[in-house]
Amino acid sequence: MTHLFSPISLGQLHLKNRIVIAPMCQYSARDGQATSWHQMHLGHLALSGAGLLFIEATAVEERGRISTGDLGLYSDATEKALADVLAAVRAHSPMPIAIQLAHAGRKASTRVPWEGGQPVPASAGGWIGSAPSALPFNDDGEAPEALDKAGLRRVRDAFVATAKRAARIGINAFELHAAHGYLLHQFLSPLSNRREDEYGGSLENRMRFPLEVFDAVRAAVPDQPFGVRVSATDWVDGGWDLEQTVVFAQALKERGCDFIDVSSGGLSSQQKITVGPGYQVPFAARIRTETGMPTMAVGLITEPEQAESIIASGQADMVALARGMLYDPRWPWHAAATLGAQVDAPPQYLRSQPREFKHLFKRE
Repeated sequence: MTHLFSPISLGQLHLKNRIVIAPMCQYSARDGQATSWHQMHLGHLALSGAGLLFIEATAVEERGRISTGDLGLYSDATEKALADVLAAVRAHSPMPIAIQLAHAGRKASTRVPWEGGQPVPASAGGWIGSAPSALPFNDDGEAPEALDKAGLRRVRDAFVATAKRAARIGINAFELHAAHGYLLHQFLSPLSNRREDEYGGSLENRMRFPLEVFDAVRAAVPDQPFGVRVSATDWVDGGWDLEQTVVFAQALKERGCDFIDVSSGGLSSQQKITVGPGYQVPFAARIRTETGMPTMAVGLITEPEQAESIIASGQADMVALARGMLYDPRWPWHAAATLGAQVDAPPQYLRSQPREFKHLFKRE
């Protein structure tokens, strides 16, 4: 058996292989509610043969959405809409489904990407974001509201409430979004967190609120696999970096975190990223080595042999694909064919395997 197609367990959840479909925002919800687009999008990805499917970043409160098209899980209406989508998907796929709990913070209230992605000010129908400090994402942007103690409690409780809703509709695993410049990452980075209370200043203080949110959600879903997505570096001098990320990951491990999903960037428009195949994999490898936690590697992982090498060499325990999976929704099938492995497929598709790969599909 190849390393990529070997099983792995996250807490009590057993995955058939180490290919993860990463969270990918679709900006296609209505008032936070999942639509027929989500049913189609998640439905075909759930037939891909991957080991785990993440729903896109899901806002824990209305003002925590990136755009008006963001998926949410913060009301009875949003819960029912997502439950209906998942019921349709699960009728035809046994693939485990995970959710990424998210809050946009100061990056909230923007247009959807295909309309330019620019901020929408409150005066034009947008809303004021929440952040650790009243610092806009861009110099010409609208300043967010700095969260006071009541605001911190509100946001923490919103994460917990969303986790409970997700558990009710049968989500199999959870991930806290502390990356890509969104709210929890904003608390971690000294570039966006200029607070002078116990939630700002030192590394210990900057980690305090994300760890409080983690602890609260962990208590709400104590038996479910629960991990965190991090940006290992801001790619800006004086910002959040890999050394601080390792300290944060160790603190999460001590609190019962099951995995770390390792990305980077997104906090500052001043970031300078050197991009190349697997450019973020060394971050996952460093965290894995220093903490012993299972890691997911992401970022320009496109070839089956590349993914196999990442797992075989111990740089990461799983690989998570996003854009590559949108481009090729049957990437796990093709990877299995290339590596001589087997993959799950629905019975309706069993006749599709090419003659030279007649043993590609598993028969349960």
